[in-house]
Amino acid sequence: MGAGHGHGGSHGHDHAHGVTGDSDKRWLSIALVLIVGFMSVEVVIGVVAESLALISDAAHMLTDAVAIVLALLAMRIARRPPGGSYTYGLKRVEILSAQVNGLSLILLGAWLTVEAVERLIDPPEVKGGLMLATALAGVAVNVAATWCLSRANRSSLNVEGAYQHILNDLFAFIGTAVAALVVLTTGFARADGIATLVVVALMLRAGYGLLRDSGRIFLEAAPAHVEPDRLGGRLAAEPGVREVHDLHIWQIASEETALSAHVLVEPGGDCHAVRRGLEDLVRRDFGITHTTLQVDHQPEALLQIGGHDGAPGEVAHWADPHGPIRLDGAHGHRDRGPYGLGDGGPSDPDGTHGHGAVRAIRS
Repeated sequence: MGAGHGHGGSHGHDHAHGVTGDSDKRWLSIALVLIVGFMSVEVVIGVVAESLALISDAAHMLTDAVAIVLALLAMRIARRPPGGSYTYGLKRVEILSAQVNGLSLILLGAWLTVEAVERLIDPPEVKGGLMLATALAGVAVNVAATWCLSRANRSSLNVEGAYQHILNDLFAFIGTAVAALVVLTTGFARADGIATLVVVALMLRAGYGLLRDSGRIFLEAAPAHVEPDRLGGRLAAEPGVREVHDLHIWQIASEETALSAHVLVEPGGDCHAVRRGLEDLVRRDFGITHTTLQVDHQPEALLQIGGHDGAPGEVAHWADPHGPIRLDGAHGHRDRGPYGLGDGGPSDPDGTHGHGAVRAIRS
């Protein structure tokens, strides 16, 4: 990946490739049976009781069921090993399922908003007793389903999405029960439409969250818990490291993050020992186990590190074919100079590293 001694790119793959086990499938399957069974009953009761809140709850439960089905399918497909043109395997199928779930929540929310507004304008007669009994039963079913999904591996984006859907459904059923109680005690039929709008708000929130998180992965952004600037500074501050550039951090799937970088070490330094130390650092402190590091010796002519005053004879090291570092949480858009010797990251008081070019004086 660059000039120098070319000690090559090294891949760190110490991790188990984030595939959920049979126990996760069992918990998801139990939750699916609970959701589908109650959803079918709720649709019938919602039509009989003329309760849009119950029907909207059932629609939300449908998206929960779809989310669980897609999660189960994604687990199965993700087990397939890498091969052919799919060098990372098919792990991102779970991200596709999350996108579908998020979009379906938003579309259902839009439809239910229109229906709820119509009922607020012209409220029908609502059978509050039947609505209350069904809502309380829904609370019990969703508590059981939420507990089942909490036992599964929630580090997977689509499993977490299914969990959040059912948790939101639980809150929605509580709101529906409150609306039914209001209808029974006061006769205020518009409480049904108001409860529906509460359900819609929960659906839109969950849908937006899924689209946002899955969209970050498709755009190959750095995980939310990793700051590329800070990580680059930590790498450059390690013993023996003179410079780090071409740093990229991205998510392959919700459970797997990858990192690649070009590292220059001091002349005569042990490239392999430095590489192992950097891999240990990013695994231990940042949870990144899929690493590709190109490690070279720094040329002898670039030993003295200068400042920013643009003195004659100074030349930016990143003017060589490696180019400026592109600190790239999202395969980014910020041109930065490379992290250099003694770099503590963007917080360095001298403002040299992480904020501009590190210049080198050729001897």
